[in-house]
Amino acid sequence: MAEIVRQDAWELLNKHVKKEALIRHALSVEGVMRYFARQFGEDEEEWGVIGLCHDIDYEKHPEEHLGYAGEMLRDAGWPENYIKAVLSHGWGICSEVKPETRLEKTLFTIDELTGLITASALVRPSKSILDIKVKSVKKKWNVKAFSAGVNREIIEKGAAMMEMEIPEIIEWSIQGMRTVAEAIGLKGTIV
Repeated sequence: MAEIVRQDAWELLNKHVKKEALIRHALSVEGVMRYFARQFGEDEEEWGVIGLCHDIDYEKHPEEHLGYAGEMLRDAGWPENYIKAVLSHGWGICSEVKPETRLEKTLFTIDELTGLITASALVRPSKSILDIKVKSVKKKWNVKAFSAGVNREIIEKGAAMMEMEIPEIIEWSIQGMRTVAEAIGLKGTIV
């Protein structure tokens, strides 16, 4: 099986996902996955395309999320290990596929976290990811009503699987999101 390149993944994403918020989320997750891959010395392209297309079926099938993703990715010629990685990010929520590899554990952990970081950036005066600090996100972490849709337990479970501390995961995630700040609408206005 040939490697999936970013352009092919981008076209596939845009074929199935039209909502701007979902595209921005996909780009956020891609940026974070690429950053983690660099830190771990892993294949950045593989990690990036999997992050980009991890929610490929969500817009069309939100109530059956990941129920169609495997088929959609197989139809596009994706290798089984990429498909397993995508399916594993919903472990215990909408998938029985357990994250086992470093890539899978990372995707499982940071998917929810990017939502919390995005929300934390948007309430800042600058509305920017470029000036946000870990302590700002941690402060919002403890406010359960803030970004209530973000399941902090999943992030904690993922951090334990990754054997990393949550502040470090938040820091790396912020750094990854900064690489795509403009594309995800979080460049903001640094004053």
